[in-house]
Amino acid sequence: MNLDINKLEELSERFEELNKLLIEPNIIANQDKYKEITKARSEIEEVVNEYHQYKKIIKELEEAQNLLEDKEMEELAREEIKKLEKEKEISEKKIKKLLIKRDPNDNKNVFLEIRAGAGGSEAAIFVADLYRMYSRYVENKNWKIELVDSHPSELDGYKEIILYIKGKNVYFNLKYESGVHRVQRIPVTESQGRIHTSTATVAVLPEVEENDVYIDPKDLKIDTYRASGAGGQHVNKTSSAVRITHIPTGIVVTSQDQRSQHQNKAKAMQVLRAKLYEIAEKEKNEAIANQRREQVGTGERSEKIRTYNYPQNRVTDHRINLTLYKLDRIMDGDLDDIIEALILHFEGPQD
Repeated sequence: MNLDINKLEELSERFEELNKLLIEPNIIANQDKYKEITKARSEIEEVVNEYHQYKKIIKELEEAQNLLEDKEMEELAREEIKKLEKEKEISEKKIKKLLIKRDPNDNKNVFLEIRAGAGGSEAAIFVADLYRMYSRYVENKNWKIELVDSHPSELDGYKEIILYIKGKNVYFNLKYESGVHRVQRIPVTESQGRIHTSTATVAVLPEVEENDVYIDPKDLKIDTYRASGAGGQHVNKTSSAVRITHIPTGIVVTSQDQRSQHQNKAKAMQVLRAKLYEIAEKEKNEAIANQRREQVGTGERSEKIRTYNYPQNRVTDHRINLTLYKLDRIMDGDLDDIIEALILHFEGPQD
């Protein structure tokens, strides 16, 4: 799909208009108006900047193509054209992604839950691998990641881990990670060298403001207990870990990796709000179990969105029939190709 240059030019002109408005005295004096214009400007700033970079690449590409007629410069020109064509392709992808229609949650921070599914101890090890993969991806994006809760298992795995990820457009980038992730490899516990299949479920929940979801304190059962995982000096000394049960729905959330009981309670409440918000956004008459299955499934091997095949160094996303032979790089956080392809497939650029 080609870029809509007319639309991009309109956005560029609009950006300049907003810049001029922001320095007008009457706008500066009106804080509400100033915030409104600042917000409108920030919403198009990234795509406009990328479009300017795209135009710069096109200009340099034209100049390099003109040099092909010069025999002395022809070889250098061809090398430059090859480099610029690649840069043009990357820039086009970025612009298409930035033009995608946004839903209200796209710029929100998220709670990312990873749980072991089918496969026993190997599934728990896979949870740890996914935790590392997403941590590296977050690091590459210059976002921040915080451990909310974890339940370690044997062999350095996790039965479950909950992360809080904060940054720009976090939900926009991670929302299609929800589902069953399947791994195929020879487990460390396998003495015969046979390939096993295991799964882990991933759920991505946008952070919710306190006033977006009302929770009646009478509907909560709050327990405290001693933290058992890595979480600082308080572990096993004080009852700092918190478990909150939302009685009407039966949802249970825990937090034990903050430094105090107060912080754990606050973080657990954030997770609970996100879960209740997720439910409210879906069919009101749908059972909670079905809502969870709709996002992450049951963890059975047949319900998969993505397969990580170690012997073939292959990752396949089954929703869009995308296969990449760079599993090693993907497990090290290089998720951009997958995530961008998913976003373009499910949402597409604006009209």
